[in-house]
Amino acid sequence: MSEVKTNILNEMKKVGKPVRPGDIAKALSIDGKEVSKAIKELKEEGKVISPKRCFYAPGE
Repeated sequence: MSEVKTNILNEMKKVGKPVRPGDIAKALSIDGKEVSKAIKELKEEGKVISPKRCFYAPGE
């Protein structure tokens, strides 16, 4: 898994509630498009879920 994906997952776990990609991008100081792409890949891998539209959380 790439460093970006790892950082995104760690940030989601740290926040402890469903978050928007923009909030993660801001917290990690990386581009929002990069976050959205990584979240899409993480979702396909089953590591992230979307409990409600445009919000994501770790898929434990």
